[in-house]
Amino acid sequence: MKNDLLKKYAKLAVKTGVNIQKDQTLVVMSPIECAPFTRMVADIAYDEGAKDVVIHWNDELSAKIRFLKAPEEVFETMPQWQVDALISYAEKGAAFLSISASDPELMKDVNPKRIALNQKTRQIALKEFNQRLMSNKNAWSIVSIPTSGWAKKVFPTLSGEEAIENLWNAIFKIVRVDKEEPVQAWDEHKNNLKEKMDYLNSKNLKSLYFKNSKGTDLKIELPDEHLWVGGAEYTQGGVEFIANMPTEEVFSMPKKTGVNGKVVSSKPLNYGGNLIDNFSLIFENGRIVDFTAEKGSDTLKHLIETDEGSHYLGEVALVPHHSPISDSGIIFYNTLYDENASCHLAIGKAYSLCIKNGDSLSEKELEEREVNHSLTHVDFMIGTEDLEIIGFTHNNEEIQIFSRGNWAF
Repeated sequence: MKNDLLKKYAKLAVKTGVNIQKDQTLVVMSPIECAPFTRMVADIAYDEGAKDVVIHWNDELSAKIRFLKAPEEVFETMPQWQVDALISYAEKGAAFLSISASDPELMKDVNPKRIALNQKTRQIALKEFNQRLMSNKNAWSIVSIPTSGWAKKVFPTLSGEEAIENLWNAIFKIVRVDKEEPVQAWDEHKNNLKEKMDYLNSKNLKSLYFKNSKGTDLKIELPDEHLWVGGAEYTQGGVEFIANMPTEEVFSMPKKTGVNGKVVSSKPLNYGGNLIDNFSLIFENGRIVDFTAEKGSDTLKHLIETDEGSHYLGEVALVPHHSPISDSGIIFYNTLYDENASCHLAIGKAYSLCIKNGDSLSEKELEEREVNHSLTHVDFMIGTEDLEIIGFTHNNEEIQIFSRGNWAF
C-alpha cells in the first residue's frame, strides 16, 4: 500500500508539480536520505517523456561537519561550476524539482554567522538563477518527504520508525495522495484557489489591516496594479505548474514602503537549520526598525541584515486557519508545510509576477513601482484562529477578508 502511495506522490510531483514536458530535462535537488523516492521520480519522469533527469545530491550531515570545521573563508565563495550548471540547464528550458526535508535543529551548534555568510554567498552567486525561477521562466516545484531527523522533531515521543511512518501518513493526506485520483483532486483544489484569487483581484484593494490576540496590529499597503496569485502558476511559455506542494495560499506583494505596525509570529521558522521562535517585528514605512525573538535572535538578526532589501517585505499570503495542514494540528518545522497552514509574510524579495507586466520590467522599473528587491526571500507565519483581516479599496470601502482566521467570503 505504501509503495503505491509513494508512486502516486512521485507521479504527482512530476505531472502536476513541474508538469514535465516531452524531451524536457528535469533537474532534481535532493537530500541523499531521500534517494529511493528521488529515483522513483526519475523513473516516472522518463516514462512521462523527459529527455534527461539530472540529480544534484546534498548531505546536511556533511554540511554540518563543514560548518563546524572548515575555515570561514570557504563560505565566502561558491564554486562557479555549480552556478554555471544550474544556469545552463535553466537556459535550455529545464524544469526544477526540490525536495525539502532538513532536520530543523541539526545546525543548532553551528555559529549563526557562518550559516548567514554561506546563505548570502549562495544568494549572490545564484541571483540570476533564482530570478529566473521567481519570474517563472522555468517550471519549478518543491515537495517534502520524511527524514529521520525531521520526523523525530515533529513527533519527539515516538520511535524513529514510528515518527517517519506518522509523518508519511500526514504528508500523504495533506498533498491529497490518499485520494483515488490525486491529479483530479488537485485540479479541483486549484479551481477553489482561483476563485479566491479572482475575487481579490476584482476588488483592486489599496491596503490590508491585520489584527489578532497575539499582538499583531499591522497595516499593509498594496502597490498600484498588484496581482493576487494562487494555485497553479504558468511559465512565460504557458506551461502550468505548482510551485509548492502542498499549497493553500493566495499571495501578492506589499508596497515596499507601505508596511506599518507590529507583527507577531505564530509558528517557528526553520532558517538554515536553526529555529527562530516567538518573534515579533516592528515596521515603519515598510522597514523593519526593531525585533524580538525568544529563540534564534542572532539568526533572525543575520537574516534581516542580509542586505538592504531584507529590511522590507516581499510577500503577503492569505491562508485559512481551517486548511488541511492547520487542521492536522501538527507543527512541521518545515516552511513548505507551516506556511500553508497559516497566513504569512516574507522578508526580502517580491515576486515580479505579482504586479501587472512585472516580468517585462527592469529591476529599476520595479523599484520605481515600490516592488522590493533582495537577495533573500524567507516566509514566516503569522496566521491564528482569531486573525481578522480587513481590506480597504481606493474608495475607502471596507471589505472583511478574514474573520476568525478564515475566509469571510
